[in-house]
Amino acid sequence: MGLFSFVREAGGALGSKVYDLTHGDEDLNKPVTITPERMNELRKANIERSVAELNLGADPFSADVDGEKVVLTGSVPSQEVSEKVTLVAGNQNGISQVDCQLQVAEAAATDSPVSTESAQFYTVKAGDTLSQIAKETLGQANYYMKIFEANKPMLSDPDKIYVGQSLRIPQE
Repeated sequence: MGLFSFVREAGGALGSKVYDLTHGDEDLNKPVTITPERMNELRKANIERSVAELNLGADPFSADVDGEKVVLTGSVPSQEVSEKVTLVAGNQNGISQVDCQLQVAEAAATDSPVSTESAQFYTVKAGDTLSQIAKETLGQANYYMKIFEANKPMLSDPDKIYVGQSLRIPQE
């Protein structure tokens, strides 16, 4: 799919998730400096866990983190899943670039060309609603549910979007 840019400060910070990602032998009550290598490990684990929890069907799948950049490799069943995995990785706090090298199985499984037309991505700005985004990108405000459906299961509610978040805008 290629290289995508994201808002580094957007997305949920690791915060309390760090506890779940540690090895159990780390004392989280004492101040600690997290090395860049350890932060890469934590972000990698968080991205891979988030993708697995969403049950998108990305298997085998790997996220290799180097600072603010993630390289995604593995296999996904469709272009849609590839885009969703890219968004999950890019919408993590501290990530500014995603290099999506995922192989789309449906394209590889057929000899005939499969529609791999990518959805466009939209970065949420202050004051945006899905209706406003739908009007701007799809021409009609009442198409907001198309955007919501295109971003399931990452979005649980049409009103729960945040500034800096990247969303899939489906192509008609």
